[in-house]
Parts: sequence; C-alpha cells; structure tokens
Amino acid sequence: MKEYVLAGSGGRGYWMYASAIAERYSDVAHLAGIMDVNRKRAEYVESLIPYEVPVYTDFDRMMEEVKPDCVIVTTVDRFHSMYVVKALDFGADVICEKPMTMDEESCNAILDAEERNGRRITVTFNCRYMPLFVRMKELLAQGTVGEVLNVHFEWMLDTVHGADYFRRWHRKLENCGGLLVHKATHHFDIVNWLIGQEPEEVFANGALRFYGSAGRGSAGGKRGERCCTCPYAGECEYVYQDSQVPWVKAMYFDCETEDGYYRDRCVFAEEIDIYDTMSLAVKYRQGAFMSYSLVAHAPYEGWKISISGTKGRMEASQFDTGTQACDDCFHIKLFDRKGGTQTYDLKKETGSHGGGDERLLRMLFRGDLPDPLGQFAGSKDGSMSILIGIAANRSIREHRPVTIEELVSFDRWKERED
Repeated sequence: MKEYVLAGSGGRGYWMYASAIAERYSDVAHLAGIMDVNRKRAEYVESLIPYEVPVYTDFDRMMEEVKPDCVIVTTVDRFHSMYVVKALDFGADVICEKPMTMDEESCNAILDAEERNGRRITVTFNCRYMPLFVRMKELLAQGTVGEVLNVHFEWMLDTVHGADYFRRWHRKLENCGGLLVHKATHHFDIVNWLIGQEPEEVFANGALRFYGSAGRGSAGGKRGERCCTCPYAGECEYVYQDSQVPWVKAMYFDCETEDGYYRDRCVFAEEIDIYDTMSLAVKYRQGAFMSYSLVAHAPYEGWKISISGTKGRMEASQFDTGTQACDDCFHIKLFDRKGGTQTYDLKKETGSHGGGDERLLRMLFRGDLPDPLGQFAGSKDGSMSILIGIAANRSIREHRPVTIEELVSFDRWKERED
C-alpha cells in the first residue's frame, strides 16, 4: 500500500486523483494528506473522501509528518517546480500534472533535483492513453507512412472551453506561461510521442486578439470585474454559467474569503496578457518539421492532424462540439504513394478523455499494464513538451528562432542514457 499526498486541492486534484485513490484504487493506494494554501478548499475536498485525511496549509509540515511515498502536484502552474523539488528533496517520488513547470530555470532545477535524489517524476500526459492517439501510434510504429518528414497540427478551443482560461488564474503569463505552455504541452507531447523525435528549434507568433480589454469579441467595452456581479451579464455570451453547480460553488465561490481568488473574472479585463491566437514552426533533431496553430475562440472545439512521411500520409481529427461532433466514430485515413487509401474507424469511448484518464490512473496506481508503446512519461518527456512552448514564448518576445539547447542542454540526458 503506497501513501500519497495531494498538493493543490482544486478540481483537477480532486476529480482526477483524490477521488480515484479513495474510491477505485483504495486497495493499493492511500491518501494520507491534502495541502492547499486555501484551507477551506482543502477541507471541502477532505469532506468528499470516505475516510479522514489530515489537511495542511504548510507543505513542509505535511511532508515531515506524513512521510509519503509519492506527492501528487496539482497546484497553479507557477508553483509546480517549488513543490516538485521539495518533494524530491524529501525523498518522495512525484506525479505532476502538466505542465511539469513553466520556464527553463525551473525545468533545470527539477531535473537537477530528480538526479541528485534518485527519485522518479511522472508527468500525466493523458492524451497518450486516448484510444485514437494509441491507434495512430500503433500504425506509425508499423511504418505505415515511413520516416516522418512533416506534421501539421491545428487545435481549436471554442468560446466555452477557450474563454474559461481567460477567467481564471491562467489569464496571466506569470501564472502558467500562457496557453503555449499550459495547454499546448499536451499537443506538443503527443506529437513528440507519435513521431518519436525531439524538438530542436522553434519560431513562433502569438497575440491577444479576441479576449482582453481590446479584444475583438468584446461587447463595445461593456464589462465588469466578474460575471456574478456584472451589470451586463444578461447580454454577454461569455458569462460564466456554472457558479451554482454544487461542487463548483463549494470549491471556489464559497472559498473566496480565504485568498480572494475569483473563478469568474471578466474575459475582457485589462490584466489579461496571455495569447489567444498562436502559430509556430518546430524543427526536430531527427529531421521532421511541424507547423502548429492554437486558437482559443473558435466556433467549434476539436483538432486536426496530418503526418506525412516517405511512404505516405496519415490524417485524423476529433470534434467535440459543432455539427461534426455527431459522428459516433473517429476516423484515421492513410494515403500511400500509389493512390491507395485506407480508413480505420474507431468507436468513440465513454469516460474522461475517451477513457484515457482511467487508463492513465491504472498505470499510475496499479502499474499492471504493459507499456509497449512507451506511454509512461517521465521528466524528459515533460521537459521536451514544455520547452517547445517556452521557446515559442521567447521567440514571440524576441522575434527570432529559439533553440531548445539554449534552454536545457541535451547533454544531461545523454549522460543519463550512457
């Protein structure tokens, strides 16, 4: 029986990890502590667990008293590195929500801490466990497109999901590195994993075009501090709708007096400084190129990808909202150089992220699944994904291509692998 503690008791911390440990993996895992700087929120999460769990606001005290085997980090992104490094120095393994961290300095600090303590970091890239991506990986591993030469990847967030990042703490670059780090780390990792290559150089463009005080989506400057007190809420299509959902109210709105955090700030506020429109080009060390775009204000939600190689081309897509979301199957299309086409249809599965979350949890807590496709993601995988986003942010600031080697030396992994 392994002892786990949770650092960060927000929605992801409870719904993904704490509830799973308490309800479905209680025979192999025990939640021995919950830490959050907002004590009221931590106490609410503790009340949902079917057994008593100590609640802390001091991480060091929790580590000293509980001495857990593993720390699960689900805090605001800018605090990931602090808790990851502390956990490793206390001698615990770490399960870290993506992104592993948000800048190159803290990335290097995490890698140093892992190496000096001989512990293990797992980064939870659930996309690697989604059936559609798993099937794509299997087909690519079979050599269906040959050597991968080019990837084109588009990700669209609609104005329900996309707008939410501009209400919450994510709206500030200092909290999360923007969507190129916080959100796109999923997308960069899945490409890195699918094609089995490492990024080398990034050139990017990004801007705040739709949200923020000058956003094109703003209703003529009509805005308030937050949705629940805004005089224009009745006419705003971006108003937050879930404030009275019981768990949302209890976890966030009822806890505001502790730290002043508002879950429903206006998406057109002046303080917003993350990008909502982004595109970039990535060169990989093994020769492939990737073009990538992310918009957070699309009329529908989903993604499209094409992977071209020496033998052919793979195309796939997923639509979560809009008319195309009605299809009950996903489709992977393969095109060869003789004019042939083959389509693989995958029935959509239920569960969070198409059942990917539950497969990931089983790998984390039971560890009884084979891993022939290399789905387990460690600190190198976590680094390679965020470093594309970190390099992209620097490229946007400095108007130049940025190499990964400028941020983290590849020699550190060469030494480990040797």
